[in-house]
Amino acid sequence: MHLSVSTLARRVLPQRIAAALAPHLDLADRVFAGGTDRAIAGRTAVFAFAIRIAGAVLIYLSQVFFARILGQYDYGIYILVWVWLLILGNLAGFGFPTSVLRFIPEYIENNRPALVRGVLLTSRLYGVIAATVLAAIGVAGAWLFQDHFDNAYLTPIYLAAICLPMMTLIETQDGIARAYDWIDLALAPPYLIRPLLILVFLAGATLAGFAPSAVLAVICSIAATWMTAIGQFVVMGRRLRRAVPAGARETRSAYWLKASLPMFLIEGFFVLLTNTDIAVAGWYLPPEDVAVYFAVVKTLALVHFVYFAVRAAATHKFSAYYTARDHGRLSDFLHETVKWTFWPSLVISLALVLAGPWLLALFGAAYVGGYPLMFILVLGVLARAAIGPAESVLTMAGQQRLCAAIFGTTFLLNLALNVLLIPMFGLTGAATATTLAIVFEAVIVFMAARERLDLHPFIWRPRGRVTTSPAKP
Repeated sequence: MHLSVSTLARRVLPQRIAAALAPHLDLADRVFAGGTDRAIAGRTAVFAFAIRIAGAVLIYLSQVFFARILGQYDYGIYILVWVWLLILGNLAGFGFPTSVLRFIPEYIENNRPALVRGVLLTSRLYGVIAATVLAAIGVAGAWLFQDHFDNAYLTPIYLAAICLPMMTLIETQDGIARAYDWIDLALAPPYLIRPLLILVFLAGATLAGFAPSAVLAVICSIAATWMTAIGQFVVMGRRLRRAVPAGARETRSAYWLKASLPMFLIEGFFVLLTNTDIAVAGWYLPPEDVAVYFAVVKTLALVHFVYFAVRAAATHKFSAYYTARDHGRLSDFLHETVKWTFWPSLVISLALVLAGPWLLALFGAAYVGGYPLMFILVLGVLARAAIGPAESVLTMAGQQRLCAAIFGTTFLLNLALNVLLIPMFGLTGAATATTLAIVFEAVIVFMAARERLDLHPFIWRPRGRVTTSPAKP
């Protein structure tokens, strides 16, 4: 017999406590058992949130292990190569990891299964081909310009090229899975399975007698990424055979590429913005400093998973509400996602700042010197959380070009500030540059959503802007 959350709580808890919690228990019932779009999105967000919590903890502990086992110098080399791998893996997707969130729900809504089959194949095929070409260009570039950087980076870069096509495949399959509300298949591979495999492979190789190094870490990352991508592909294939009936395939490559290009720019600039400080720091500063900075960033990344979890759960719902021209429901749902993003982010940020010295000490004594950077970087984290996944609303509402311009401008600002401030102030300059850029981004995205869509994506919404949307029958 299935028991609701409220029924179970009333049986277990004292009567007075159960009565006090009654409104919250009723809300939990609606989230975990309701059939409305909001209830489904709520369940998806909770599940995504749980995966991101587990993934953030796992990745953080993995980085602590890497820092301890590799040493500060090799850890700094591995981090810089891995960051560039993440950047290029996202760029090679040509925007399809995001655009499928628009195309798949649209074609399902309009009963166009042939187009669904077409975009499922095209999105993954283009990504893998583009990543392979980009990997070859990267290897050639590293070989041609090897005299301009530390040669210790050279072999890890060559090896990382092997990993790039599968990185892009995982990114694209993430978008496809989210379009079908398969949040486990979207988030578990990149945030749970891959980091766990990397950790296991590196620990196993070390125990087997291999000398810990950046090269060994990259080799373990290659094996883990390929296994994860292939496993995700196989499981997704089984689910798609049940979700999409067999039949002819219709392809609109030119249209999809044109529509995906602004999203490619948005996602590309967003990833570049997120990692510019580390990339520029790696150019000006030694690997040891890059390692310290990354440890601080990775500690605060425990906050970012809230934003990404809500974004993963809500993006395709924004598309559905906008396509249905239900502005009231879109406005209300957006405000809910802002609250889901900001308040947990604020609580976690305060906890991390208070525990910062102890958390950084896990990496090693030298890493505690980066603690003051947390006070600067956390301001940017909260600025982004205060508007929730507002850029996803703009993207799903056809404002891709505007979003691309915003993120492109923000990236250029961030790059210029990092190039200016890092040589002058070192890691403090990197943290300051990134925070200023993120605050700029949040303000501009808010203004764009208000002016273009008549939405108010901010944690505090004026009373006059509250919209009541009809309940879904």
